[in-house]
Amino acid sequence: MSRLYLKFYFALLGSLAVFAFAAIVVWHVAGLADEGDDSMLSRVVQNALPPADAPAAQQQAALRALLTGLDVDALLVAPDHTHIATVGHNIDHGWAIDLPDGRHVLSNRPLSGHPQYMLLLVLLVLALTVGVAAYPLVRHIATRLERLQAGVEALGAGDLSARVAVEGHDEVAHLAASFNRAATRIDELVAAHKSLLANASHELRTPLTRIRLTVELMKTSADPQRKRALNQDIAELDQLIDEILLASRLDAITEPDVEEDVDLLALAAEECSRYGEAELDGVPVTLRGDSRLLRRLLRNLLENARRHGLPPTRVHLGTDARGVEIVVRDEGPCVPADQCNLMFAPFYRRTGARDSLGAGLGLSLVRQIAHRHGGEARCEPTHDGHIRFVVTLSNAR
Repeated sequence: MSRLYLKFYFALLGSLAVFAFAAIVVWHVAGLADEGDDSMLSRVVQNALPPADAPAAQQQAALRALLTGLDVDALLVAPDHTHIATVGHNIDHGWAIDLPDGRHVLSNRPLSGHPQYMLLLVLLVLALTVGVAAYPLVRHIATRLERLQAGVEALGAGDLSARVAVEGHDEVAHLAASFNRAATRIDELVAAHKSLLANASHELRTPLTRIRLTVELMKTSADPQRKRALNQDIAELDQLIDEILLASRLDAITEPDVEEDVDLLALAAEECSRYGEAELDGVPVTLRGDSRLLRRLLRNLLENARRHGLPPTRVHLGTDARGVEIVVRDEGPCVPADQCNLMFAPFYRRTGARDSLGAGLGLSLVRQIAHRHGGEARCEPTHDGHIRFVVTLSNAR
């Protein structure tokens, strides 16, 4: 993955390299590299040497005296490229100093300063210093952006409490502050929505009570079939409101309301006793959790099997490496594998279901309660053409 701080850093190094190259070009174009120490040194060397027409022995002695104490091999060359004098080993190339009278001195080591190389060295040292010093600064800026990215991803994943630290007073700090304000606003809107949903559900209970009272008063005169249909509608509406209230509470509260030791096998036996076609087998398991929510989980699974499946309904309670496993299956028709996960969506109705009543939040609550107890819920086809619901819960003992 491309790292933003590396882009910043390489852009800075590239800018330094361009600056150094441009400075060297300007130095040479302006002729500064040819001025200064070399012209003066060539005049000094010529003054120290005999004239060009002096005997070779005299020039040899003068060159040796000039280089006394210097660990340098040198060659004095005439304008016609003949060798006049030599100190040390013979050389045919090296650093040259051109004398005004046409002669030049070759040496294996530079006899003068070279401003162009010194400039290059200074620029390289400067670029290296700035590059090393700039890395922590660039990394610090990029780290703040990475933390901001992590906060955005956490908010997008559903963590409405995600916030990022505001550091400094630059654009990144302003962006972090803007993100925090937006996240706070989203959190407030979601909380207001949940509160509105919960309050509306509570308010619906009042007209339900009046309807139930009216039905009681109509018992002696109302049509029996219509009365039964009205009672059924009231029961379904009451159940739906109860599910909405529970779903709202599970969304609003992240920590468990109650933590207690629950005998899950006994709880399952109580719920199965309410359904004549339910069969239970399994091992005793003690689970740390909320008994009311676990009872609702089992009841919703059994009610779903009664409404949409075919008897008998078999409930198995066991343990595995992940914790407690609850398996509920019936003899109803199989559901395509690509629709199994959709069954946990709120208000999802199976195509061709035997009973269209009760499509609401039942299985959605099963999954929420499982998550609340550190587990998961899934639906999967069986090898004999049916489906089963598997709930795993952690914290088994």
